[in-house]
Amino acid sequence: MSLREIGRRLACIGEEIERLDAILITHEHSDHVAGLPVLARNKKCRAQIYLTRLTAPLIDWGEAVPQLQTFQAGATFEIGDIEVNSFSVPHDAADPVGFCFETHGVRIGVAVDLGYLPVSVRYHLRRTDLLVLEANHDLDMLKVGPYPWSVKQRVMSRVGHLSNLVMSEYIEQDLPPSVSHLMLGHISEQNNHPEIARMFAAQALEARGLAPCLTILQQNSPSEVFRF
Repeated sequence: MSLREIGRRLACIGEEIERLDAILITHEHSDHVAGLPVLARNKKCRAQIYLTRLTAPLIDWGEAVPQLQTFQAGATFEIGDIEVNSFSVPHDAADPVGFCFETHGVRIGVAVDLGYLPVSVRYHLRRTDLLVLEANHDLDMLKVGPYPWSVKQRVMSRVGHLSNLVMSEYIEQDLPPSVSHLMLGHISEQNNHPEIARMFAAQALEARGLAPCLTILQQNSPSEVFRF
């Protein structure tokens, strides 16, 4: 997103760039960092940028590299009163990570851009109260969709993205009972549909006997603000 779009979306939830304390980067792919160099150079933004040591040099910062807070994947660190736990995820990037955030007894997990859910990732997502989970593509839609076959193979691979099926299998088998808010994100506009993802998740939740608040994240607008 552009600096203007980031500002617009922050304004939608009553926030502004000047109030950002930290920016956390999961990996270097352009759909995650294209707007980062401009944001980092903006005088209004005083946020610290956190990313892994292997990811930092792969971003085109332009003429001036901002001051960065680098860490080793798997490290735990603090930002204000929030404990941040990073963990490696299987994705075709240099050093991709997911995050869990914990403060005042509330734990939030973010697991997007990963080809499957290994035991290590499932371990890190335990005890979460709010979970942002990828539901990138529907396998049938992807197979007949517009992507070249090489890209389809990448998306379906173990270093690609989670399908509705894999997402729902995780919910049915391993979703922590502590999750009160489940948010599905990184939904492809070409290879998935929000209501298909919702159906897969709802059926898995029913089979598991769980009933968290289920939210489908949209690409073009921020979600509601959740308070605990």
